[in-house]
Amino acid sequence: MASNSTTNHHIVAIEAIHCPIPDFTLQTPHKKSVHNWTYPHELESRVKDATIIITTTTRLNADILHPSKTPLLRLIVILASGTDCVDLAAARARGIPVCNCPSTNIDSVSEHAIGLYFALRRKLVHLSGVVRDVPADEVGGDTEWKSKGSLKGRMKMADGGAPLLCSQETIGIVGFGALGSRISALARGLGMNVLIAERRGVTQARDDRVLFEDALKRSTVLVLCLPRTPETENMISTNEFRMMSKQAVLINVARGGIVDEKALVEALRDGEISGAGLDVFANEPIGRGDSPLLEGEADGLNLVLSPHLAWFAERTLENLQTGVKKTVEQWCVGNTINRVA
Repeated sequence: MASNSTTNHHIVAIEAIHCPIPDFTLQTPHKKSVHNWTYPHELESRVKDATIIITTTTRLNADILHPSKTPLLRLIVILASGTDCVDLAAARARGIPVCNCPSTNIDSVSEHAIGLYFALRRKLVHLSGVVRDVPADEVGGDTEWKSKGSLKGRMKMADGGAPLLCSQETIGIVGFGALGSRISALARGLGMNVLIAERRGVTQARDDRVLFEDALKRSTVLVLCLPRTPETENMISTNEFRMMSKQAVLINVARGGIVDEKALVEALRDGEISGAGLDVFANEPIGRGDSPLLEGEADGLNLVLSPHLAWFAERTLENLQTGVKKTVEQWCVGNTINRVA
């Protein structure tokens, strides 16, 4: 459903905190309302007369997409590649196109994933804390390194062995779109053996892939690059951790909710895997009480957390601005691009 050339447009950006919203060159009269951040109680009033909504993570659920709440809405643009923030079925039922900005952050997210790998395998965050720390019961106030002479025991993996080298790693990639493909290329460049996992539930693997369960069992690094859907929620949980190698480190740069966070803490605590690095969480943003990953049981684990900023890079910001500008402007002349629903 393209716009009518005589229609005025009200473009409402509800979370510009992530990326500056560009100016739009349209043939029709329009105004642009930009909000740095939108809390749930502010959402309805801000979008009530919007014809175009630009969001990134703020959820547009079936209630807010009801005609009584957004009667003028005609287009939703997600200033990101992920689409789980929008109830696609509700938008589809109203004939409202939902478009995203695909492949804008592939380089930054893939490089962040590799950074998490090195931080986990070399225990960089943990060791930095240990080097600085003076145990309260240490006579004379010496650091552990000075009092013991070596901290190599702190670098051991869950199986008691020393860290693997890249040339010894087998990286399993779950989700082989543009992001998974780029991570595969980087991993091969580092000398890693690469496995591409089939979808869970598939019983016959294609020639260039391995079954999902085989990827879990054989990988020493498991990277998640797939979208969050009802089928992928908590797909990595207790049973999956038990299949994995004790040497394995898990990296999630996809979406929160794919990993069962409580089960992850238990797996790390019980030595079922050696480490985990996450840039995404089941509920965002997280604070104390919002996730098992921030509770006391997670203290001291080989767990590296970043606040959903794997995407953040100068080139990504440029790509996002170009993507949202082109998507809105093209739709306004009758050409819908990057449509996901």
